[in-house]
Amino acid sequence: MKQWAQFWALAMIWGSSFLLIKVAVDEVGAFPLVTVRLGVAAIIFLVYMMATGRKFPSARKDQLALLFVGIFNTAVPFFLISWGETQIDSGLATVLNSTVPLSTLIIAHFALADEKLNRAKITGLAVGFLGVFVLTSRSIGESSGSLLGQGAVLLGSASYAVAVNVLRLRLRHMDQYAVAGWSVVIGAVAIVAMTLLTVHPLPDPADISAVAILAMLTLGVVNTVVAYFLFYRLIREWGVRASLVTYAMPPIGVTLGFVVLGEDIDWRLIVGAGLILCGIVVAKTQKPLTLLLPVRTRLAGLLGLGRS
Repeated sequence: MKQWAQFWALAMIWGSSFLLIKVAVDEVGAFPLVTVRLGVAAIIFLVYMMATGRKFPSARKDQLALLFVGIFNTAVPFFLISWGETQIDSGLATVLNSTVPLSTLIIAHFALADEKLNRAKITGLAVGFLGVFVLTSRSIGESSGSLLGQGAVLLGSASYAVAVNVLRLRLRHMDQYAVAGWSVVIGAVAIVAMTLLTVHPLPDPADISAVAILAMLTLGVVNTVVAYFLFYRLIREWGVRASLVTYAMPPIGVTLGFVVLGEDIDWRLIVGAGLILCGIVVAKTQKPLTLLLPVRTRLAGLLGLGRS
């Protein structure tokens, strides 16, 4: 019962991320939103890592890999998904982001010797990306902004997938809390620098609504820091079964967008989401060889579940 409570808490947290992004991004913009989110999370993680003695790695190759992961597992996807939501609904963004496992399969085929595509994976990919086609067909006849927004979210999801494979190739030996914490810190530094370079003038805090401020702080504290700790606790107790949270996020995100923001739900959103989730299930019908790898390897692979 306790594990299921943790599971649904995590699903609600990650599933609500897209709603919170939508609430704040239209008011402050993508760069300031991600700056606050990662900045708050980075401060909390720094305190935690100092208190627990989790130091930045000394090996050059680990530093470079962690730098890559920090940028492509946090800064880049957080920005792309946030910007995408200036153009599309939060529910649609939730569904598109659920393609992370599919993108991961494609990249792993070329990057990892033990993750080659087989018949089940190819079938799952075909079904899943048919779902993406159904979703993008909603934008036919609309402004190009909608397609650009969908593309940004899909690109952000692909960024997660690239980072997952680098994690498995280069950082599987490291403590996963250290990887998570330092990657957030690196992502925060990168996004703060980009914000200072590109956003002029910066939003005046006095002009930002209390709702938007609360949404940004919640994204940093709850949807980033608390979610990581919940996820790893669930991993310790459930193992790879914790990856089931992937399937719970799209229905939660779509429902929240409909109930809270009044976003439209049509047959293409439902069918597209169903096809994507079915594609993920089909692709995993044959147990992946990663289940035979050490626990830390599996944990690294699960970092990119499509959360935001």
